[in-house]
Amino acid sequence: MTESTRRDTTAAKGRPGRTDRPGHDETILGRLTGPSDLKDLTIAQLEQVAAEIRAELIEKVAINGGHLGASLGPVELIVAMHVVYDSPRDHLVFDVGHQAYAHKLLTGRLDRFHTLRQEGGISGFLSRDESEHDAFGAGHASTSISAALGMAVADHLRHDAGSRPRTVALIGDGALTGGMAFEALNNGGHLGIPMTVILNDNEMSIARNVGALSKYLDKVRTDRRFGRAKDELERLLERMPQGDMMVDLGKRLTDSVKAFMVHGMIWEELGYTYLGPIDGHNLRDVIDALQNAVNVDGPVFLHVVTEKGRGYAPAADDHERSHAVSARPKVAPVGTEKAKAPTPPKYQDVFAAAAIELANEDDRIVAITAAMPTGTSVGLFGEVHPDRTFDVGIAEQHAVTFAAGMATQGMRPIAAIYSTFLKRAYDQIYHDVCLQRLPVVFAMDRAGFAGDDGRTHHGIYDLSYLRCMPNMTVMAPKDEAELRHMLATSLKLDGPSAIRYPRGAGVGVPIDEPMHALPIGRSEVLREGDDVAIVACGAMVLAAERAAELLRADGISATVVNARFIKPLDERLILDLADRCGAIVTVEENVAVGGFGAAVLECLSQNQRTTPVRVIAIPDQVFEQASQDVLRARAGLDPAGIASAARDVMAWRDGVTGQPVNLPITEAGDKVPVAR
Repeated sequence: MTESTRRDTTAAKGRPGRTDRPGHDETILGRLTGPSDLKDLTIAQLEQVAAEIRAELIEKVAINGGHLGASLGPVELIVAMHVVYDSPRDHLVFDVGHQAYAHKLLTGRLDRFHTLRQEGGISGFLSRDESEHDAFGAGHASTSISAALGMAVADHLRHDAGSRPRTVALIGDGALTGGMAFEALNNGGHLGIPMTVILNDNEMSIARNVGALSKYLDKVRTDRRFGRAKDELERLLERMPQGDMMVDLGKRLTDSVKAFMVHGMIWEELGYTYLGPIDGHNLRDVIDALQNAVNVDGPVFLHVVTEKGRGYAPAADDHERSHAVSARPKVAPVGTEKAKAPTPPKYQDVFAAAAIELANEDDRIVAITAAMPTGTSVGLFGEVHPDRTFDVGIAEQHAVTFAAGMATQGMRPIAAIYSTFLKRAYDQIYHDVCLQRLPVVFAMDRAGFAGDDGRTHHGIYDLSYLRCMPNMTVMAPKDEAELRHMLATSLKLDGPSAIRYPRGAGVGVPIDEPMHALPIGRSEVLREGDDVAIVACGAMVLAAERAAELLRADGISATVVNARFIKPLDERLILDLADRCGAIVTVEENVAVGGFGAAVLECLSQNQRTTPVRVIAIPDQVFEQASQDVLRARAGLDPAGIASAARDVMAWRDGVTGQPVNLPITEAGDKVPVAR
């Protein structure tokens, strides 16, 4: 928009109403047909749009759950980005995506925003499948600069200078702790291709003696005339006696003054033009800064300061806990309330309490987290043992090798990392821990389906990617009490180990039994039966027990086994079950490829058994957000699905005696052919 139009803060212009936006027609936000409409609005109108976005975020996210605090801060910044840039032609890349709820509201998803993170609704993160305005989909941090640089290079190769799309990456100060972000910054500064990196800094404040002066310097330094004058002056000085020394002295003096006045030397040294810091809630200043950045023929680092949780007191007062909020529990009508049993503690809290108890007796035990002290409950450990607690930032690769280094010196490190994030450190697990047989314990929270966080956060691959690691012991507790014993077991091993446990509360068993080590590679038989064997691991053991009850009602006697160890496998028991029952069902909340069921099949094959086996695991497909129970049922991991699989494998055994069978994995509701 023109300077005169943008500066006009008179009465807001009216825009045509939209009949397809029920409940939003009375707002400017509701009347927008797309982000390009923002370019025609005045500053006053844009500020009103920002206020309407915040109201929508607070109303919907506070009720349904989501990344509230993280999305409230950059509202004006995202509005300004859509004013200056032309999405989807220009590439707007958001790191992780939980800062980008305002972007969703401005790009055609206002009417569906109430479905955020709900089954069948819009994603809590960005998704290229969801909107053409989502230039890059990501649920893990520190990726935006790499992706944006790739887009900028591709445009540089494919388009003429005058027709190139523009690229901008928005990254938070938390995500900037990730090593991948610095790798991309280093590469981007070296290539020198025009793109803008925006740092959404919601932890630092703006010093009064910096703001106005740095704003003026930004305007001068991004003026092309300034660049030309600087080059002319350098050429003139070089022709004078000892001119090269004068040029070098001038540069050193300029850099020294700049370093004193502007906190941007590190970015300048990396090859970026540094702009800022600026107030991210001042729309006019943000728009000015973005337009200045567009004029720079090279990479720009724009430092914007925002307030996390702005406009919502609970989020502003507690940044970490209100970074994301859970959905409000539904309230039953008055008079229909039922007494509820006490909620069992969360697995993550049981883990932390056990680690504290063990560390009280062993000063070698340390806890490491990668920017998730609350999510993993390592923060609770830190309250008791602050000197033995380490938050390394969003740097899972570093966390693992950091733990390995500690282990070489006799420490017993516990690396508490979500299953979905541990994939980022795969090479470090193999090269730095497993090959050296170092006693690092991986406490993998959120293993299995992650629920409403969706496809980027499901922890459904760890059994597969860890089972093939040399020297690794892999465990999965059936309940919160067994988690305690497995942690004690891991800390006694001389090599690496991993314990996977699900998101949410335990099953409600007592947890006051003293912790003790479990026999390595030994399963637990929970129920004896001769007709079929159900071997389950981790959170699926309870579902297997309930499936056995359903089978018992039909006169089918099932053995139920708590596998406990995925590696090493209890091969002796597996072979005994094959001989005694003649049909086996394996159950795991992990992908089928390379998982626990695959280990059972390998065992039977190597020992020349032709026992029919049905592997119940997660199919090779993408699962979107839904409740954990719904997702498990879709994968056939509920009691009814397990019981149905047991009946099918028994029928197959009885109809095709002596033939090795691994029945295909199907989604819930699909029937497996039964040979008669």
